[in-house]
Amino acid sequence: MAGQRREKWETLGGIPLPNPATSTSSKKSGFNATSQELPGTPPYRRGIHNSMYRSRLWTMRQYAGFSSAKETNERFRILLDKGQMGLSVAFDLPTQLGMDSDDPLSEGEVGKVGVPIDSLSDIRVLFDEIDLSKVSTSMTINAPAAIMLALYVALSDERGYSRSTLRGTIQNDVLKEYIARGLYVFPPKQSLRLATDVMNWCSQETPLWNTISISGYHIREAGATAVEELAFTLSNALEYVDAAVSSGLDIDDIAPRISFFFCCHNDFFEEIAKFRAARVLWHDLLKEKYAPTNEKSLKLRFHTQTAGVSLTAQQPQNNIIRVGYQALAAVLGGTQSLHTNSFDEALGLPTEKSATLALRTQQIIAEETGVADVVDPLAGSHLIEGLTSQIITDVRSLISEIDQRGGALAGIEAGLQQRMIHESAWRQLKDLESGERKVIGVNEAVETDSNLKNEGQKIDTTIVDKQLKNLNIIKKNRQSTCVDESLSALKIACSIDEPLMPLLIECAKSDCTIGEMMQAMQSVFGTWRAPSGM
Repeated sequence: MAGQRREKWETLGGIPLPNPATSTSSKKSGFNATSQELPGTPPYRRGIHNSMYRSRLWTMRQYAGFSSAKETNERFRILLDKGQMGLSVAFDLPTQLGMDSDDPLSEGEVGKVGVPIDSLSDIRVLFDEIDLSKVSTSMTINAPAAIMLALYVALSDERGYSRSTLRGTIQNDVLKEYIARGLYVFPPKQSLRLATDVMNWCSQETPLWNTISISGYHIREAGATAVEELAFTLSNALEYVDAAVSSGLDIDDIAPRISFFFCCHNDFFEEIAKFRAARVLWHDLLKEKYAPTNEKSLKLRFHTQTAGVSLTAQQPQNNIIRVGYQALAAVLGGTQSLHTNSFDEALGLPTEKSATLALRTQQIIAEETGVADVVDPLAGSHLIEGLTSQIITDVRSLISEIDQRGGALAGIEAGLQQRMIHESAWRQLKDLESGERKVIGVNEAVETDSNLKNEGQKIDTTIVDKQLKNLNIIKKNRQSTCVDESLSALKIACSIDEPLMPLLIECAKSDCTIGEMMQAMQSVFGTWRAPSGM
């Protein structure tokens, strides 16, 4: 579905559609149609490309991972066969915290919310029969992000691919973990060092790889407003850029490889305006502070996921409609890639049937609605333009407040952003409980005896035993001397501020486990507990 889609652009009834590169909305609409507001021109309010989806559709990247590397690989290949354009890996909770499956603290969580990965052996199975030089892979992992990338690169080297062909994204955004999600391990400054190390290494070795995907998604899911989602995310982004530039990287070496990850929530028009505002804000903030010379540095590229927190266990098939209009808003807002949630996710892991339906939702929007044929179709709307401008103003004000308190990192250490999210979440909960905010099936149009049932994805409990058995075999059969030497070299590099990625790759190739690599770094970096924000 990628590439040039057709030669003639017209409505279903045969009415010709305008050329997006030259058309602007009528001044009668109240929209200032200047050359600066054309699609593909700064500040990119109307999209980062002049033809947007006419030339290439967004990447349909469905998030998947469960039970075992083998089962997840099977789901990946099913989705690729059905038209998915890229892979997005969901890891289980122990993996996201850098713990091995046999860690006592992992008990009961292995394979529950994603795929368990312990070593290079699991990565081989996860990407079996998948050409890493041709597929784009997104990995949603943060504290152990450098390790997961090292495993991916080790597999690529093993298969003989050129590192320069690897395409994808490592989320690598640990600051939002302190703010909203809690899956951090090291103190903030050491986590920033790791994120920067990945940026430095990728700039030399994997130029097509997006080194960080700065996430507002989890911030929004924790209860933030649309304005807070943008303000905290962009503030975090500036903190990462500051750290990278301070380490010696040029702004034009790193900014083009930065991507963003946003939530698309229920308020249709607010979400569209939010995405348009995000592009303007990133363009202006980066230009003001760093004055990059590469045009690509100023283009905000983002992945969107529909709002998991909006899915309800009550009347779960209602979620099909919610996901549909959230996905439509993301497309109208100009997203570069999109994940649509499965309707049964409030009850359990998606089934193959529900995951396929989620993908079909995107395909119908792309090929049947006509919205992908026009760039920024709602440009000029009084409502959309007014909301976009208001969001820009409000986000600017909140970023300024964070800056006055020392920036994103200082705010996190003081619990500033956490406290704001808690307060917003509390207000939303009160509105829901009072009935001021209605949710169909929850406090409105409630059915006490619903016939809608969900079978759910069934996890084979014996898979955990197999995972532990395989991990034990790897530990017994590997060269213990190589493991010890690799981990020792990693510890030394951590203590003297040397680059870590080359050593992590060597650890991966020596069959060190994720848990062993994390423990080696933790012995030098230590741990940290974020303030509650209350």
